[in-house]
Amino acid sequence: MINFNGTIVSQDANILTQNRAFLYGDAVFETVKIIDNKILFLEDHYFRLMSSMRVVRMEIPMNFTMEYFEEQILSLVKNNVLADSSRARITIYRNDGGYYLPQNNTISFLIHAIALEEKFYSINKKEYEVDLYKDFYVTKQLLSSIKTTNKILNITASIYANENGLDNCILLNDSKNVVEALQGNIFMLLGNKLITPPVSEGCLNGVMRKQILGLAKKIEHVVVEEVISPFDLQKADELFITNVIKGIQPITKYRKKEFTTKLANVLVEKLNEAVSGV
Repeated sequence: MINFNGTIVSQDANILTQNRAFLYGDAVFETVKIIDNKILFLEDHYFRLMSSMRVVRMEIPMNFTMEYFEEQILSLVKNNVLADSSRARITIYRNDGGYYLPQNNTISFLIHAIALEEKFYSINKKEYEVDLYKDFYVTKQLLSSIKTTNKILNITASIYANENGLDNCILLNDSKNVVEALQGNIFMLLGNKLITPPVSEGCLNGVMRKQILGLAKKIEHVVVEEVISPFDLQKADELFITNVIKGIQPITKYRKKEFTTKLANVLVEKLNEAVSGV
């Protein structure tokens, strides 16, 4: 028996009683965008998920191929009539058993999907203000670069942003350098030089981050992965955030500095050209 919200019930009545994702954050996930029944950047998502599972020592089933990954997601969105434009999340968690030490490394997965209003990427023209979040810091380690279900730092920072009238917060690492935004990688344009923090600084190894690095090189920008300090942000010509669902979100204001969005607009055009041919 367990006590659930003040009522004594059988533990079989609640599937979370032994769920390791719930109890210990013992899970990894991927969020993908689907357009016209196709998963964008399928290969990048699949291999990042496999890498994440290996890092946390999960057992990868023999049948969990890229084709299986694709089939499972698309069968769900088709069943829910979401194949035109949607986002789907696959969460992979270690099966029940054990405390910190698992009894086994086998896995189960859960996929859910919702519709997206916009099929292709676009720039939000509204003001978008950010500031630093300094209550807690991202550690410079491999675990910070993968998508696990331990997102308490992002949650507390999101609450901070909401309480302070901000659209987003910039996270710092334990060296007090810029890492990323709450739900995406961060890029800084300085002259003709586009800079984003290296993964070694603790940022997520983002799928959209990879696409933007490639697209920016094609339009003859100097593209580098370098450490960014908070002081560098106020020298920037542009700042923007990237993730697979939104694409590019320009930052228009950081403290007293306001930014242009010229490069962000160009990159969104190039991004849509790329995905329309997927």
